[in-house]
Amino acid sequence: MLAGQTPIAILLPMIPRTLREEVCRAHHRLAASGLVSLSFGNASGRDPATGAIVIKPSGIACDALEPDDLVVVSVADGSIIEGTMRPSSDTPTHLELYRRFPSIGGVVHTHSRYATAWAQAGRDIPCFGTTHADHFRGSVLVSRPLTDEEIGGAYEAETGRVIASTIEERVGDPLRIPALLVRSHGPFTWGGDANDAVDNAIALEEVAAMAISTLALAPDVSAVGEALLSRHSDRKHGPGAYYGQAGHASSSPGAEKA
Repeated sequence: MLAGQTPIAILLPMIPRTLREEVCRAHHRLAASGLVSLSFGNASGRDPATGAIVIKPSGIACDALEPDDLVVVSVADGSIIEGTMRPSSDTPTHLELYRRFPSIGGVVHTHSRYATAWAQAGRDIPCFGTTHADHFRGSVLVSRPLTDEEIGGAYEAETGRVIASTIEERVGDPLRIPALLVRSHGPFTWGGDANDAVDNAIALEEVAAMAISTLALAPDVSAVGEALLSRHSDRKHGPGAYYGQAGHASSSPGAEKA
């Protein structure tokens, strides 16, 4: 060890193998679901015991990953704790979300076709029906554009700050609508763990595609009313949730087990 170097590996316990395997499976699911091409996407999961995250190495195809390829990064300062490769270039974005929202245990970023189309158009995805309401309690929001100064500075960290600020200002609880479109960029989703975040990425792409088709058929269509939105959201995620089976988590984060 070099003089003055902090022995981080001694200060923090080893990351559980199960978390590496979970985050690796998340990447394989993203590839199998067609949400990522080549290396265009990443997922991470937080270890509650250490506060560290496991994330994809930069530039590696999602379906080629093995658990030992993943990089462990400190949420506190962004330092690499375990791993021989550089972490994803989007790591600072993930870190900002974990720092701002303790309820988030997994984050996913993709460039999936339909959700990215909405991001590039700079439009929120309205809730046109119950499929959307089952997963997202209201419109999936698009962020404001980053300023030239933000783009020219700590770009990835600023992206995370814009996501977090949009959630805080317009949503409140990040698990209420566990997805956001970064304008001119693409979608980010999150959840209680990496698997939840992937579920939400899959759901987001489906509702993004449905919304485009709905507008093509009926350009003047309105979003669903609050009564139907609340009923479908609450039956999966509300205090009296009755969707699914006892003891089995819903496919979306924040859901009651009922």
